[in-house]
Amino acid sequence: MRPALFFGTRSGVSANRFSKQSLVTPARLTISYQTVASRSPLQHTHSTLFTNYHNRPFPFRALNLPGKKFNNHFFFLHTTALQFSTTVSSSLPSPPHPYTVNPTTATMNGSNLTPSVRTKRKEPPHALDARHPKHHRANGDLDTSGGENSPDRPDDSFIEPEYEEPDDKLAALLPAGPDTAEWQETIQRVVRNVVSIRFCQTCSFDTDPALTSEATGFVVDAERGYILTNRHVVGSGPFWGYCVFDNHEEVDAYPVYRDPVHDFGILKFDPKAIKYMPVEALQLRPDLAKVGIEIRVVGNDAGEKLSILSGVISRLDRNAPEYGEGYSDFNTCYYQASAAASGGSSGSPVVDIDGYAVALQAGGRSDGASTDYFLPLDRPLRALKCLQEGNPITRGDIQTQFVLKPFDECRRLGLTPEWEAQVREKFPKETNMLVAEIILPGGPSHKKIEEGDVLIKVNGEMLTQFIRLDDILDSSVGGTVKLLVLRGGDEVEVEVEVGDLHKITPDRFVSVAGGSFHELSYQQARLYGVACKGVYVCEAGGSWRFESSECGWLIQTVDHKKTPDLDTFIEVLKGIPDKSRVVVTYKHLRDLHTLNTTIIFVDRHWAKKMKLAVRNDKTGLWDFTNLADPLPPIPPVPTKARFIQLEHTSHPAVADLVRSFVHVQCTLPVKLDGFPKNRKWGMGLVVDAEKGLVVISRAIVPYDLCDISITIADSIVVEGKVVFLHPLQNYAIIQYDPKLVEAPVLSAKLGNEQISQGASTYFIGYNRIGRIVHAATTVTESFAVTIPANSGAPRYRAVNFDAITVDTSLSGQCGSGVLVAQDGTVQALWLTYLGERSHSTHRDEEYHLGLATPTLLPVLKQIQDGIVPKLRMLPVELRAVQMLQARLMGVSEEWIEKVSVANTAHHQLFMVTKCTCERVEEKEAPALLEGDIILTLNGSMITRISDLDVMYANEFLDAVIVRERQELKLKLPTVAADDVETHRAISFCGAIIHRPHHAVRQQISELFSEVYVSARTRGSPAYQYGLAPTNFITHVNNKPTPDLESFLAAVVRIPDNTYFRMRAVTFDSVPWMVTMKKNEHYFPTVELIKDPEEETGWRRVTYEGGGKVVQGEGEDGVVPVPGDAADMDVDVDV
Repeated sequence: MRPALFFGTRSGVSANRFSKQSLVTPARLTISYQTVASRSPLQHTHSTLFTNYHNRPFPFRALNLPGKKFNNHFFFLHTTALQFSTTVSSSLPSPPHPYTVNPTTATMNGSNLTPSVRTKRKEPPHALDARHPKHHRANGDLDTSGGENSPDRPDDSFIEPEYEEPDDKLAALLPAGPDTAEWQETIQRVVRNVVSIRFCQTCSFDTDPALTSEATGFVVDAERGYILTNRHVVGSGPFWGYCVFDNHEEVDAYPVYRDPVHDFGILKFDPKAIKYMPVEALQLRPDLAKVGIEIRVVGNDAGEKLSILSGVISRLDRNAPEYGEGYSDFNTCYYQASAAASGGSSGSPVVDIDGYAVALQAGGRSDGASTDYFLPLDRPLRALKCLQEGNPITRGDIQTQFVLKPFDECRRLGLTPEWEAQVREKFPKETNMLVAEIILPGGPSHKKIEEGDVLIKVNGEMLTQFIRLDDILDSSVGGTVKLLVLRGGDEVEVEVEVGDLHKITPDRFVSVAGGSFHELSYQQARLYGVACKGVYVCEAGGSWRFESSECGWLIQTVDHKKTPDLDTFIEVLKGIPDKSRVVVTYKHLRDLHTLNTTIIFVDRHWAKKMKLAVRNDKTGLWDFTNLADPLPPIPPVPTKARFIQLEHTSHPAVADLVRSFVHVQCTLPVKLDGFPKNRKWGMGLVVDAEKGLVVISRAIVPYDLCDISITIADSIVVEGKVVFLHPLQNYAIIQYDPKLVEAPVLSAKLGNEQISQGASTYFIGYNRIGRIVHAATTVTESFAVTIPANSGAPRYRAVNFDAITVDTSLSGQCGSGVLVAQDGTVQALWLTYLGERSHSTHRDEEYHLGLATPTLLPVLKQIQDGIVPKLRMLPVELRAVQMLQARLMGVSEEWIEKVSVANTAHHQLFMVTKCTCERVEEKEAPALLEGDIILTLNGSMITRISDLDVMYANEFLDAVIVRERQELKLKLPTVAADDVETHRAISFCGAIIHRPHHAVRQQISELFSEVYVSARTRGSPAYQYGLAPTNFITHVNNKPTPDLESFLAAVVRIPDNTYFRMRAVTFDSVPWMVTMKKNEHYFPTVELIKDPEEETGWRRVTYEGGGKVVQGEGEDGVVPVPGDAADMDVDVDV
């Protein structure tokens, strides 16, 4: 048995037509008893009967429902709104009790454009842990009074009754009746004024993450082009969007006002741009909001263009709902109703039957309950009038949050009978008073007002409502107000300065070294109950990616210099040279007791400019200014260090190997090739100390557009660069300048013999926290491994290699290490292999396996000789087949006998499982086909993966294969391996585009073009219009784009802020057409080209308006939020 509460509306019910048969089927139903003519509460025998049980349990059996047996069922009547409570033992969905609001289920009704997930509110930044925020209010509403409004909590006498299993008729909800002609006429007038808002919040700012979404607004001034919507739609940071009217005309819109606290904002559009319908405005009438009036919510509900939801206002005095750690309104009351609005309805007008806007849809519950929260229109109406009159919208505040509390709770806080009597006499309908909830340290009210103070008077005027308090504060900016409060029964009068709320609401941010910062906002300070000051990290990227990339950090010091405000922070950063390593201390808003200390590498070379973005309410844009160019890096100097000594080992040569390990950290400023991370670390093995050569896993260094830091002996940090990336075997060779290292670094001796199964060896590895561990062990297996491909977003994976496993639990704990013989010879590298992304955990699988060292020796020898390795390879993926399968596929007994002689440990051959799709210009008829079994290459039997090494040095291979049970002799061409890496990338409208990389060609059977979408940025046009990673772009405005040159030529000619068409093909060969609007202000077109002459090895070219070419970084553009691979969208749902 479970409780179920049902809500809904039925309009136009007259006294004579009402009957108990209307209640036979349990439904989400609220009946407002009123006359059709006057629409006033009906005084009738039914009404009299119900009012006899006002706020008391009423037995459901008194309705005498035919054919049903009910026990102890009851409901409550509150004025004209009837709410039915019952218990059903059916499969009907059961929303929780509406009287309590859990902050985790209260939502704002912004809708995400992601098709698979629609939430009632864009997601706030995820919490760092399970700790509750400070000043957490469990219900979001502290009012427990009855009065003219429904209670906040269920009555303690509620009992779950027993009741029969409902029949089929009870399994369906009662449909609402059709609207009256009067309502239909009203709605026809209203819908012309309602618009659907499609928008991007282009970067993280304050409480808002970068996102794309949709919502609703409505015209409030047709002549000037003002649209009212929610503040959480307009956002506090950069906004880019447009509005769609009822007749599908589209017009650009930009913010001209967003309230610092309350959940409303105003957009502006050009009324002249609407050509095919008259633009009208809805009149704001906050005075018409009454308990019991029937309303309609007209808006873009659940992503639909237009939805009309009905309801009845049940409360006018609930506290503002709390939405967790994101934006929340406060210091205002909210209305409550049951309209069941959902995602996309934010900003919808709440209208009465006469077509007046009486409230603004702002939020609701996301747990299935049909409870909605409406913002009163008093403050939006004032702001609108100020805009219309050209006056500034003054906003005053004393940095105190008040909440409404009922008289009984106020009495416990010290409300005296005398003052209660006066308040009740002056406000006979009021049941609440304002009580101080949060006082910010260092604010105007600090040490003057205390938590729990009951507000009696302001400037001698008795008040109990937020609206009047806002009026007084907004008209007193820069002055003082006198407050009379009751504190534990004592009268306390204080004089408090009224501050400017706009001054403690950030309107600028600075981007430097990959991160973005602004002053701590009043919103964040109020949420955590801290002083409204400090430098807040709104985008923790680049150099500022701390232990966690979550926001919420306050920078305390940089390079041992205090940074109390943004201006000081800017000056400190101006004086730090590029590539410096500086100490940063920081705290998290949730835990100001803990001071965190870290060392960051200041990156001023990938993003050279220090950009200041300032909000411009006239244009709706944020204007960018370059504050400072980077100082050149300080030349490094040689540094001395000593290595640790490995204890408890009986083999000195093994212990000496500690001197061959270095710590490698790789930072990736741009996501290429589908790689899922921005930063990775691991241990590398020094293979040539004289030349500074280090071998490292490609799961750590996936490509060469990166910064590499090499730490030697836990003391010396030097810069590294990529020398070689192996296309198949999962290792990279990087290099540092050995002249900068004055430490006894030891070149590891690499073995030239394959380690065999059962051989004894010594395992030395580094665990997840970077500590060295070691143990004697045995090789359990050496076999050909197939790493699973990542279906969602192809990225580098090792293929055609033999993996080694060992008999020690340490092997699973360590992603880096070696297998070493007693004499110190390294027999195998222990590497991390990047695998597929788990669909259940949404995490990337990593495999820890050994790679025998003989396969490295030919490549290493060439590099030591100063030769750049020019490998060639067969464009296929192979897997081992045993003799049973080989025989069935046509391998003769003679060859099977030869296999058993050639490889006594593993009787196997290799079959082609996948042919790599060659690039368009290289495509020929494949020499090998899937299902072919390779017998020999250049006369040598191929029974081990290492036998395939013959392909690396030959342009053609003489092969004997078995195909369809026929033995064939072929001359197999190999392909150059130096062209499989990405050498050029384009950032366009927030999408990262380059040639299909090797992993794509390994998994696909046909390349549709050489223009491949690898990643995209949150809050960008690419994200908004659905251009997804793994798409191929084949045409732009009907012009073919077979390669990056033609694509770039086509897109740079597109004017800014105009639509264009792109024909794309998905990875699964499905063509589709995408229309997209270009945005050069926040997302300029940038080309990255590999150039050995550049310091970083890459050259940046920016294409500004009209195709103007700028070498380097342009003036505009936000710091991109890390790009997302196709299967990573789950991380960024909003």
